[in-house]
Amino acid sequence: MINKAGEEMVVYLVGAGPGDPELITLKAIKVLEKADVVIYDRLANEEILKHAPQAKLIYVGKKAGEHYKSQDEINQILLNEAKNNDVVVRLKGGDPFVFGRGGEEVLTLKQENIDIETIPGVTSSIGVPTTVGLPVTHRGVATSFTVVTGHEDPTKTEKQVKWDYTADTIIVLMGIGQIKENTEEMMKYRDPKTPACVIESGTLPDERIVMGTLGDIAQKDIKSPAILIVGNVVDVFKEMTSKKLVY
Repeated sequence: MINKAGEEMVVYLVGAGPGDPELITLKAIKVLEKADVVIYDRLANEEILKHAPQAKLIYVGKKAGEHYKSQDEINQILLNEAKNNDVVVRLKGGDPFVFGRGGEEVLTLKQENIDIETIPGVTSSIGVPTTVGLPVTHRGVATSFTVVTGHEDPTKTEKQVKWDYTADTIIVLMGIGQIKENTEEMMKYRDPKTPACVIESGTLPDERIVMGTLGDIAQKDIKSPAILIVGNVVDVFKEMTSKKLVY
């Protein structure tokens, strides 16, 4: 889309990374520096907004049970800002396409012939375990991993998540509020003694690592945001790490 001055108008869909503001990409920073508007999520570290000193900032964060804006409202904000500004950045926590509903936003903009560029971000599903030194794959232990959402949109007419995964490592995002239900479902297919851990506030100063098994991890004191990791790589991590672990 071209504005009245004949300049191209672009919406950049940008991944902010897993939390640590230094884990955003250089390409993302360059886009933020020229942004007219930044529309950002709850899990996008606000320190990152310092890279957009001249931009109008619009918060559209969503939290389970406390949605500040619905997805339809966010889509409309994107359309309105894209039609009235040259450079709009949609800043999303992690990677915009890993349970970030980025695809829905792209489709909305495409319907209005608005140009979009996507900039990947470090997803918490891999970035957080890597930051603490937990390998999601390890030779002789795990050659595959599955990333799954632990919280589905309650407006869906039917559940899509199938828990009968055979991957060696299972990584659950956004599932702490339903960790009991999720682990009970996984135990239909996996041994309750399977090692498990939760990483709270991954990559941030208040990061906390809670250890357990698939059978007892739901009984631990855990706070969001956090990710759940299930599999024998958790035992490998215990041998490798010098970090403080909570049992």
